[in-house]
Order: sequence, then structure tokens, then C-alpha cells
Amino acid sequence: MSTHDLYTDSVPSDAWTVPMTGDARFTWEYDDGRDRLLALYQKGKDKQWDSVKRIDWDLEVDPHDVLGVPDQSLAIYGTKYWDMLSVKERGELRRHSTAWQFSQFMHGEQGAMVTAARIVESVPDLDSKFYSATQTMDEARHVELFARFLHEKVGMVYPINTKLQDLLNETLTDSRWDMPYLGMQVLIEGLALAAFGVIRDVTTKPLPKQLLAYVMQDEARHVAFGRLALRDYYKQLSEAELREREEFVIEGCYLMRDRIRGREIWTNFGIDPKEVDEMVENSPYMRMFQSLLFSRIVPCVKDIGLWSDRIRRAYDDMGVLDMSKADLDALMHQDEEIAETVDAERFAAEETARKAEVDAVIADAAAAG
Repeated sequence: MSTHDLYTDSVPSDAWTVPMTGDARFTWEYDDGRDRLLALYQKGKDKQWDSVKRIDWDLEVDPHDVLGVPDQSLAIYGTKYWDMLSVKERGELRRHSTAWQFSQFMHGEQGAMVTAARIVESVPDLDSKFYSATQTMDEARHVELFARFLHEKVGMVYPINTKLQDLLNETLTDSRWDMPYLGMQVLIEGLALAAFGVIRDVTTKPLPKQLLAYVMQDEARHVAFGRLALRDYYKQLSEAELREREEFVIEGCYLMRDRIRGREIWTNFGIDPKEVDEMVENSPYMRMFQSLLFSRIVPCVKDIGLWSDRIRRAYDDMGVLDMSKADLDALMHQDEEIAETVDAERFAAEETARKAEVDAVIADAAAAG
């Protein structure tokens, strides 16, 4: 089935064309490289995996309760709009909400794939080119698995959110080689990583937990790559150049904050998006979710050296300034451990099931004998 048949609203049948500017850079230095970045490149090679084989696609998914999370996670819960919905309509709302979230993940991963390929082309040093090449493959795998999940398990796809599309456009059309890093590795990937983490930790369903745990294992490396590359480069920039990048970060963070409101969902249920904005602001779950979404971005922005009064005021206005205290290295180590734990639990369960099957066969044979 074509993806176009699953979209909640019609989307253009032709490709979204983004005219990209900037130079393609070659380097003739093949031996020199930063040890930490080359170690990350080696890790990127070692950790490649196949989404067809690693993920248990036979797991059943109820499209009307994909994540198994409390209904309090929906912005209209407890309002007059919630009370007006039938049991069937509430199930359909859960389906739309999950389809919207995972559709934005899928579109964002395609943006990350294109941006990583762009970084291979434009970044001046070979160690960064090496790592970006592994990231391009990672992002292709993520697009593949999110697309399959939406097609086979949810049966519904939402178009790309306009705020996400705007940030992708700004990221890809800037001619400066570091801006794809800043827009994608720090902002889009940082917010996606935090969103994946929240859902991974609250879902009670095994398939989405697998998807997100394994994707996060890759994404933790990607954000680390952006930190290493930009921290070195931004030490060399003038105050005026740093100010331009801070303005980009502030604008991008406001775009990302507005994106998570999911106005498209509520429009499909006949609810005024302006009213939903107010409900989002009044929802304890949504306020918590919004705050946690910046848990990876804020400390990363601080770490790479963009930490002026202007940046801090913007984060204070968003209510996420305290996130600057987060330990990124500890969070990313945790992401690695959780993916390994999911693997261990899954294969232990499979081994137990195989042993039970063998024992049953032996018992049947003994009884027959």
C-alpha cells in the first residue's frame, strides 16, 4: 500500500525540493584525526544493525492503544471535549496521537539522513566525514523502521509538521558548514532523542519500546558527534558569529516547542487549535513532557559554548533553564545500557520459549513410547 493512502491529509505527490547552498569540501589529509571522534566512528561501525532482524515484528499492536499509556497523556483529557467522546472515539484519538508522534519521528529521521549526507559533503575534516557516513546509514535504518511501524502496526500517517519543515529548511539552506550540525545534531536530534526517551520509559508495549531503545542507542552517538565537532569549532568564532548561531538556536527551540502541541490532531477532531494550546499549558503531563523534551538540547547548547545571557533568558522563558544541569554523558550511557537490557530480556524470553517447546516435544515422545 502506498504511504499516500495512509495520510490523514493529502500531501504533494512530488518531492519537497530544498535548494541547498554551500561548498563541497575535499581534504587530502588522510592520517590526521581527533582520537575521540575516530573512536566514535569505530563505535558507529561496530554498532550497525538490521531492523528486519533485530526487531520482533511479529509482536501484536492494538492500533487504538499502541503505547499502553494513561489517557492523561492526551491534552484534552478531563475537559469537556474528552467527555463528549465515545469509547470508540477515544480509541481513535489514541491512534491519531500515536500516528502523529511517530510520523514526525519518521519525517525527522529522513531530514537527519539528508543532513548527515550533507555534512559528509560540506565538513572540512575527514574524521567528521567518516562519522557522518555511518550516521547516514543509521538514519536510513530509522526511516525504514518507523515507516514499517506506521504502515503495518498503526495504519495511519500524518504529514510533516510545518514547524519541523521550517527548521529543516533553515538547516539545509544555510551555506555555513556548521549549521547542519547545529540544526540537526543539536536541535532536531536532541529533541527527538528526549521524546524517544520519554515514550520508551512510559510505554508498556514491547514493540514500541524495542524501536525506541534501539534508535536511541544510535542517536546518543549522533548528539555526541555534534558536541565534539562544534565545541572545537565555536572556540574559534568571533562574538558576532556566535551571536548569529545563538539566534538560530533560540528561533529553532521556539519552533520545536510549538511543534509538540500537535495541532493537526485536534483539527481532525474539530477542536480549535487555540483552545488546545491552552489545554496543553494546563495539562500537568504535557508540561512535564515539554520540559523533558529539552533535557538533551539545553546542556548540549551550553557544552558547545553557546551560553550567553540571551540564550539563558530564552530557556528561562520556556521553563527549561534548569535542564542545563543535566549530565549528557550519563544520559547517553544509560541509553546504551537500556538497549542492551531490552536485547537481553528479549532473547532470554525467546530462549525460555524454545526450551519449553523442546521439553514438551520430549515429554510427548516419552508418553508415546
